[in-house]
Amino acid sequence: MRVLSLSGSHVKKGNTGLLIGYLNEQIEEAAIEDLKMKSVSLAGAKIGPCKGCRKCMETGYCIVKDDFNSIARKMLKSDLIIIGSPVYFQDVSGRVKNFIDRTYSLWHDRQLKGKKVIPVAVSAVSGEDRALETIRIWAQAHEMKIIRSVHGHGYKRGEVLRDQEAKDDVITVVHDLVGELKSEH
Repeated sequence: MRVLSLSGSHVKKGNTGLLIGYLNEQIEEAAIEDLKMKSVSLAGAKIGPCKGCRKCMETGYCIVKDDFNSIARKMLKSDLIIIGSPVYFQDVSGRVKNFIDRTYSLWHDRQLKGKKVIPVAVSAVSGEDRALETIRIWAQAHEMKIIRSVHGHGYKRGEVLRDQEAKDDVITVVHDLVGELKSEH
């Protein structure tokens, strides 16, 4: 199974990246057959907004020249996509929203259909429900299979790893993922 983890935080090793990292560690420990993992931080990526030009309807890919298409190719090669966002003003970060909007280029031909997804959100206080809903709606529009969502709380760097409920949620989502994989065989 090929896993791509996308962290949509502006901070490379912030709480969102740390929670996704913990999730990746637990997936690795689950001893899933033929596991290959890649991680991408959107913090260093240049991904502008969708221009609404609709050229992707003709080409099958986005014509905007930035980092989106290279990440999209990694998504297309993946079986499971973990997409995480910090909560900024009660929703996903602008980086995640730009990324989600740009996947419109993959939507026409349903290029993400059937891929598994785990939405992840980290908030200081609240807003994780809305952020997770944004990611779930995106996944549903692409006809992806949502395994389960994970959310955690943390303001200062590293606090999310002291959120025992978040860590328990990670264990549950990995259990559900393993169950899903077993039911496919």
